[in-house]
Amino acid sequence: MDKIILNQLSFYGYHGLFQEEKQLGQRFLVDATLNVSLKQAGKTDEMQQSIDYGAAFTLIEQVVTGDPKNLIEAVAEEIAATLLNHFPSLQSCVIKVTKPNPPISGQYESVAVEINRSRSDF
Repeated sequence: MDKIILNQLSFYGYHGLFQEEKQLGQRFLVDATLNVSLKQAGKTDEMQQSIDYGAAFTLIEQVVTGDPKNLIEAVAEEIAATLLNHFPSLQSCVIKVTKPNPPISGQYESVAVEINRSRSDF
């Protein structure tokens, strides 16, 4: 399967279980792998045969900077649903949402969730 990959998109959002997270906000990183046939786009050099990754970026940004959620799992689900609903040629997607600075004690780099969704999931 062909892929369009958006790596380490960085947005400021207000997601988390704790009130402080919803008030102060924090940075979130998103990786999105869009599984779509790119054969015709490669042959024709026409954007309408592909997925506009600028538009995908904007849709992801709207979710992450939008309504607060308790869980990054819910953020990932909304991103996947939004992308699959917006791009008819998108067959499936893998969405990873990373929270670099969660309010947990200990040594760590970040925490993340990764989901894989296809049209049949919605």
